[in-house]
Amino acid sequence: MPSHPPILTAGLRHSEQFTVEPRHTVPEVDVSWPGFQDMPPVLATAMMVAFIEQTCIMGLRPFLSSGQHTVGIHVDVGHVAATPVGMKVTAEVELIEIEGKALLFKVACRDEGGLIGEGTHRRAIIDVARFMQRLRDKSAKAA
Repeated sequence: MPSHPPILTAGLRHSEQFTVEPRHTVPEVDVSWPGFQDMPPVLATAMMVAFIEQTCIMGLRPFLSSGQHTVGIHVDVGHVAATPVGMKVTAEVELIEIEGKALLFKVACRDEGGLIGEGTHRRAIIDVARFMQRLRDKSAKAA
């Protein structure tokens, strides 16, 4: 008998931690974008948001069936404090609403000095095969 993943419910909490490295800083976001090059070497907002997404992804994995993933569909996060290279950052996410395949998370990031970002993030559960087919169809139309 195949095993089924546990039931996903609001209230799920998950956290992850990483140490900020130079590759996570604003000047390293994309070296081809000159506007970033002379910016201070602090955790980039883009990287903080990516880490929030990673934390949601990892928290959801045990609850998804084979062939399912989640994709980010909305981010509303304030980045309220800078984090230097070498500091640890912890992302904490809580699933607060499930509406069909849409999942709403309350999110927060903290470094060793306190809160650096908070807000909400929405993800959607997808069937990977169908999603990839839609991408192929879209690419074919654009060609």
